[in-house]
Amino acid sequence: MESTLWRAEMALGIPLFDEAHQALAEQLAVLQATPDAEFEAGLAELVGALEEDFRVEEGLMEAIDYPALRSHREQHARVLATLHGLAPGDIAAGRKAAGLILPWFELHLATADTALAMALQLAGQSKAEQYAGQHG
Repeated sequence: MESTLWRAEMALGIPLFDEAHQALAEQLAVLQATPDAEFEAGLAELVGALEEDFRVEEGLMEAIDYPALRSHREQHARVLATLHGLAPGDIAAGRKAAGLILPWFELHLATADTALAMALQLAGQSKAEQYAGQHG
């Protein structure tokens, strides 16, 4: 099995994002290979990592007064609501949801996160670094 789902073309050119997104892809790859007995704990860790990544992105969007903040935040909220809505102990549903994260993640990176990366670059990458320094 490949150890990561991350591919170079997924990079956005903002180290803060790229490092977090690569870690999420690696975590997702590990989760897919996790035995059922450990799956719920692994899924909970992934949800926590997604929550943190989304918090950072949303904080950056607020810092630059990003015009698409609301729609971007809604995408994050829908994913988290789905994951939080899974019934405890339903490993099959958890695996199905986890399997849908990668296609969503790739689409989200190619659209919403790419637009955000461009806005951050226009605003100055120092904003991203400054925010990361204050909230990292």
